[in-house]
Parts: sequence; structure tokens; C-alpha cells
Amino acid sequence: MILQALNGYYRRMAEEGNQDVAPEGFEQKEIPFLVVLNQQGECVGLQDTREGEGKKKTGRLFTVPKGVKKTSGIAANFLWDTSNYALGIPKPDPKKNPDQLAEKAKEQLKSFIDVIRVQFPEPPEDTGIQAVLTFLERGDFTALESYSAWQEISDTGPIVSFRYESDTCLVCQRESVKRVITGDAKQGTPSVEAHPCLVTGDLDVPVRLHTAIKGVWGAQSSGANIVSFNLEAFRSFGKEQGYNAPVGKRAEFAYTTALNRMLLKGSRQRLQVGDCSTVFWAERKSPLEDIFADVFGEPSKENPDQQNAAVLELFKAPDAGAPPLDEDLTPFFVLGLAPNAARIAVRFWYPGTVGEAAQHIKQHFGDCAIVHGPKQPPYLSLFRLLVSTATQGKSENIPPNLAGDFMKAILTGGSYPRTLLASAIRRCRAEQDVTYPRAALIKAFLSRESRLNVNNKTEKEVGMSLDTNNTNPGYLLGRLFAVLEKAQESASPGINATIRDRFYGAASGTPVAVFPHLLKLKVHHIAKLENRGQAVNLEKLIGEIMEKVVAEKAFPAHLSLHDQGCFAVGYYHQRQDFFTKKEQ
Repeated sequence: MILQALNGYYRRMAEEGNQDVAPEGFEQKEIPFLVVLNQQGECVGLQDTREGEGKKKTGRLFTVPKGVKKTSGIAANFLWDTSNYALGIPKPDPKKNPDQLAEKAKEQLKSFIDVIRVQFPEPPEDTGIQAVLTFLERGDFTALESYSAWQEISDTGPIVSFRYESDTCLVCQRESVKRVITGDAKQGTPSVEAHPCLVTGDLDVPVRLHTAIKGVWGAQSSGANIVSFNLEAFRSFGKEQGYNAPVGKRAEFAYTTALNRMLLKGSRQRLQVGDCSTVFWAERKSPLEDIFADVFGEPSKENPDQQNAAVLELFKAPDAGAPPLDEDLTPFFVLGLAPNAARIAVRFWYPGTVGEAAQHIKQHFGDCAIVHGPKQPPYLSLFRLLVSTATQGKSENIPPNLAGDFMKAILTGGSYPRTLLASAIRRCRAEQDVTYPRAALIKAFLSRESRLNVNNKTEKEVGMSLDTNNTNPGYLLGRLFAVLEKAQESASPGINATIRDRFYGAASGTPVAVFPHLLKLKVHHIAKLENRGQAVNLEKLIGEIMEKVVAEKAFPAHLSLHDQGCFAVGYYHQRQDFFTKKEQ
């Protein structure tokens, strides 16, 4: 299902004439340096294609012949490769013998030349190919040493290719090369029998080693595989590696090309969800593709309102005259990938429609909606919600699997993972603070649990702001704790630590051990208030809450996880109400 959807997306991009999509037999590759040659095969320039400053320099993307699967042996690409293959220059390595590195580089250069000779066995008529062969077989690269970029090439071993001096394209992009590559793609591998492709069902030559997928956060920089069989135990009926699950060459090229393109740095069709590199696409062009990353992603510093605008566009599409996304039946897919040694693990997979995804996303933001300060964003990104559950607020400390489970629940409209509630409450107790993102997260979990729990409809759904009619024990005690803290703050302005800093964890977990003591302190705090009107109002509010607390069997010995969540929301609601201007 996943490979079929990716194969379909590649076909869609090809039909739309997307210039960023490589044709069959080719791929997009970042090539930072080009050796410029004249007709005599002499070096007349060393072109640096990179842009940016310092370590952020990036080379230009070129469409080049598809690279071979690199293994421990020597295997050269066609007319482009690292400098040790393309120029026979070994990359320095202090852990290895320089003489051995130099000898291996000679073998790699020979392999590079042999690959060209296999495709052009006779003296080539193409002047660009002939110039490259003349330059390489002569083996004199001293002319390159006069260029400033040469030292960097010698030290870092970057990817290098060639350009004929009168051309604007690379030598590997000339028509003669395209004809050779296209012919090979059509002929396939004659030594392997064609089988029905598992992706398309068409007869095709299966691929033994699939192209590596690059760009998955945390995976190997050289790439990793979704389809891979590399141990004896994985073999069936003597079939090796990819022949165990025969995927045809055309389908393999299509799905790997589509996935690698979406995972490119700066792609608008990827976002990071915890440890999951997430990509998304529709079967046909859809507005949801354009705003999906903005809806869930962290807004940039240059445009902090980017996410808010994207969510508003999702909610108000009909008001702007656009067709409502809720009714769009276009198939829509979201794929979450995580590293797993040399392979890539599928963390979550969502096949649905644009309409279903739009409805569930809007429901998620509705569930998360909670009263907040005027300078705080109305919609919180997925990153802000998840990082609020992490130790020290660091993304690398987000609990494993939580991000993927959370994203899947949002897209399907199902229950949020219970670990989400536990993680948020744990951070509230550890840091003695209920922040806006944590309160929104807990409120969303409780609201969705109440709505989806068909067996228990007696529990009142948690609202967006203070609800004086909510009689849940945890919610009432959270409100009471906020009022007691307010009394202390008013009695001792500028106090360094309040009862929240000392008692929040115990009050939210074992109320009976803390609240009797806090109520005794309350008498002292209110007696110190100079504003008697405020004192009367606080006493009245405490009395109203205590009346309901006593009706609910007073202070419980222990609060369940659900009630601890209600405690956090009740505390947050009451605190926000104190800072809200009251209208007459």
C-alpha cells in the first residue's frame, strides 16, 4: 500500500511536468564542484556551484545518471562521483595508511573510467565524453592545483562531475548519455527473469538492492532502506535480498525517487514530528498539501504568524469562496519514518482522504483550544505540544513512539495515546508548573476521552475556560489550589516561592495530605490582606468551591491519572480567570 501510493505520486509528478523530478534512470544530486574541460581534454576551470556562507554552503542540484548501490567493494557512478573515484584523489584518513589509500584511489579511478568505457566502448563521437576520457586517462591533474577550491576538494572528498567548456549542462546530461541511460532502463537486466511486480502487478525485472532513502533524521548519512533482506534467515527458497519480495525496476525507481524528493532539505512536503521524519502527499494536487507543513510545523522567526494563517485558512476556506476541504474525496497520505540501524522503520501510516484529514485536524485544534494570554499564539504547533512533555524542554527527550502515536491519533480522529496524558502530568508535577501547552494538551486529552467514551457519559467534558459548574473532584481541587495560591501572593507581594513551588505535586496526587494544612495557612494569608474587599471575595470563592468539594466526599486520599489531569486544567482555568478583565 505504501509503495503503491509512492509509485502513484511519482507518476503524478511526471505527468505534471515537475522539473525537480528525475526521469527514469536518473536522480537529483547535489554536486558542489565541476571540472571544466576543453576539446583537448585539458582543465580550463574548476567551478564551485555552492551558495551560502560557512558550513551552510550547499551545492546546486543536478539531474545525473542514477548512482550505484555502494557496498564495501569498489563501484563507480557514471560520470559523477566523489573525488577519489572521479579524480583518483584519496580523502585523508589519519586511521589508515596513506599508501594504501593512494593505491585504492587508483583502483577507484580505473573503475570510474571503465564504467564510461562500458557505455562508450568505441572512440566516442561525443566531444564531451571524449574530453573526459582524455583528461582522466592522461592522469595529469596538476592544472587543478592552481584553483583555490582544490585544497578543500583534497581535504573533504566532495562529489565532482564534469562540464564541457561550451556547454551549460554537465557532460552526464548530454543527449548521447541520455540515450544510453534510457536504453538501459528499457532493456533491463537480461540475466534475471521478469516477475510480476508486487507494486504494480506488471511483468518487470526485480531489483536486488533498492536505492537508499536519504534525509530521514537520525538514520545513516549514506541512506537506509525500507525494503531490505541482508541475512541468511531472511531468505526464502534460495532467493537473495530483494528477490524475496520482487519489486520491478520501474516501481523501485518511482517510489525511491518520490520519497527522496519529499525528504530533501527544505522540502515543503516534510516535517519533523519528534523522532519521525514525516512526509505527506495527495493523489492529485490539493490545497491541503500547501498548508499541511505550516499547520503542524514550528513557525519561522521571520514569519511567526505563518502557522496561525494556515490554520485559519483550514477553518475559513468556505468563507473565502474556496470549496470546503471537508468534502474533498482526493486520497491523502501521511508517512512517518524513523531510523532503525541500517533500515528505516515505518512509525505510522495514514491512508485517507483530504476531507477526512481536514475534519480531524480541525477537531484536534478544537480539542486543544483553551483560554490563554493575549500574547500567546491561539494555535500551538505539534512541536510545542510534544516538547512540553519532555525533560528540560528538549526535543531529544520526547518519549519514544509518543510523537508517532500522537500524529496518528490526530489524523484518524481516534483517542490520544494515554502516555501523552501521563507525560504532561509528570512534567507538571516535576516542574511544579502548568504551562499553556501542557494545559492545552491535558484539556485536549480529557475532552476527546469524554467525547469518545461511549460507556461513560456522566463525566462532564472539560471546557475551554473556567467552568464553575464542573464538579469533578480533581477540577475543584485544582481551582481551590489556585485560589489559595492567589491569597498567598496577594498577602506577600513579590514572594519568591508560592505554595505551588512546594506543594503542587502532593496536592495533585494525594490531596488529603496537603489541603488541610493549606487551608490553615489560608487564614493567615487572608488576615494580612489590606484590601478587605479582595479578602471577602477570596473567602467567598473558597467557600463556594469548598461547598462542592465537601459534597464530593471532601479530600480524596489519591487522585487517578484522569483526575490529576482535571486538577491541572482546573488550576490553569482559575489562574487565567484571575488575569481576565471582568466585564460588568
